[in-house]
Amino acid sequence: MNQKEKVEYMLREPVPRLICQMSVPTIISMLITSFYNMADTFFVGRINTQATAAVGLVFSVMAFIQAVGFLFGHGSGNYISRKLGAGEFQDANVMAANGFFCAFGMGILLAAAGTLFLDPLAKLLGSTPTILPYTRSYLRFILLGAPFMMSSLVLNNQLRYQGNASFAMAGIVTGAALNICLDPFFIFACGMGVAGAALATAVSQAVSFSLLLIGSRRGANIRIRFGNLRPTPYYMKEILRGGLPSLCRQGLASVAQVFLNQAAGFYGGINGDAAIAGMSIVGRISMFANAALIGFGQGFQPVCAMNYGGKKYRRVREAFAFCVKCAVVFLILVSVSGLIFARPLVSLFRKEDPAVARIGTLALRLQCLAFPLNSWILLCNMMLQSIGKAAKASILAAARQGLFFLPLIWILPRVFGLLGVQMCQTWSDLCTFALSVPLGVSVLKEMKNADSAA
Repeated sequence: MNQKEKVEYMLREPVPRLICQMSVPTIISMLITSFYNMADTFFVGRINTQATAAVGLVFSVMAFIQAVGFLFGHGSGNYISRKLGAGEFQDANVMAANGFFCAFGMGILLAAAGTLFLDPLAKLLGSTPTILPYTRSYLRFILLGAPFMMSSLVLNNQLRYQGNASFAMAGIVTGAALNICLDPFFIFACGMGVAGAALATAVSQAVSFSLLLIGSRRGANIRIRFGNLRPTPYYMKEILRGGLPSLCRQGLASVAQVFLNQAAGFYGGINGDAAIAGMSIVGRISMFANAALIGFGQGFQPVCAMNYGGKKYRRVREAFAFCVKCAVVFLILVSVSGLIFARPLVSLFRKEDPAVARIGTLALRLQCLAFPLNSWILLCNMMLQSIGKAAKASILAAARQGLFFLPLIWILPRVFGLLGVQMCQTWSDLCTFALSVPLGVSVLKEMKNADSAA
C-alpha cells in the first residue's frame, strides 16, 4: 500500500475498526514500555529504600527528556498527518527531517549540560544525603541516553501519525524487552547496583532508536533525510504549535515530580526516604494503569488528525465518542482493582520496608478514586492537540501537573501533612476534569456546526 492509498484507507475505513487496528500496536508498546519502567523500580527495590527513591527522583529528568522528545515528535507528527490527509506529501517529508534532527541535537545538549552539573542537578531533584550517591550513579547513564531517547520518541510518533503503528511498536517493544533482560544482569551479575539499571535503560534506548530508524525506511513510510532539513521559522512554529501541549504536559510533570519528591521527603519526617520511595512506586503503578489508555488514545490520534485534515469532521466526532466510551469502562475496572489490591501491589516493589508499603498504599487508593476521569481528560487533550487547537490543548495539558498540581502540592501538605502529599494528585485530576469538559465540548460543537454548514 503506497502513501496515497494509506491516506485513502484512513479517510474511509469504518471508525471503530480503524481505531482498533491503529491502537493494538500502540497499546502493546505503551504497556511494555511502562512495564520496563516498573522493572527498573522492582529490581532496584531489591537493593534498598534509598536506591528505590533515587529511581523516583531521576524519573523527573526522564520526564523532561520525554517532554522535549514529545515536543518534536507530536509537533512534527501532527503536521505530517494533516498534510498527508490534505495530499501535501513534500511538506510532510521536510517536517519529518526537521523533527528528527532537532530532537537529536537537543538530546546532545541536554546530556552535556546535565553531566557537567551532575551533583547540583541531583540535589535539585530532592536527593537527601543518603540518597545522593544512588541518584548520581543512576542519573549519569540516563543522561548519556538522552539523544537516543528524544529522537526515538520523534520516530515513534511520526510513524504512528502516518498510520504505521506496527513499525513503531517493533522498535519500542524490542528495546523494552531488552531493558528487562539487562536489568538483573547489570545490577546483580555485574555488581553495578543502581547504575546497572540506568545503563540497561540507556542501551535499550539506543537499540530502539536504531530499529525505529530502520523502520522509518521501510514500506511507504517517510524517509528521514538530512537533505530535507529546513529549520525555518515556519516549520519551527508548526512544531511548537503541535507539540506545545506535550511540552506543557510532560515538562510540568517533570517539575511536579521534583516538588512531589521534595514534599514527600520533608513531610515524611523520619520516614522521608520511605515516603519518596513509596510515592515513586505509586507513580510507576499509576503510569502502568494509564498505559493502555494512552496507547488507545495514540491509536485515535492519527485517525483524528488525518480525518480533520481531510475535513471529515463527523468521523472525528465519531472516533472521539467511541474512544471515551471504551476508556470509561476500562478505567472503572482498573480503579476497582487498584482499590482492592493496593497494598500487595506496592509491597511487591519494596516489601522489606513497612513504611514504604503503608505510605504508598494510601496514595494509590486515593489516586484510584479519580482514575475514570482520565478517560475524558486524556482523550480530549489528544483530540485538541491532533487537530491543531494549540491554545486549548496547551491549557488542558498544563492543568493537571501545572495549573492545579503545583499550587495544591504547596497548600495541601501544609494543612494535612503527608496526607496532603498523598491526596494531591486526586484533587488535581478532579480540577482538571472540570476544566476539560467545556474545552472539549466547545470544539465538538464547532465541528458539528461545520458539518451542518457543508
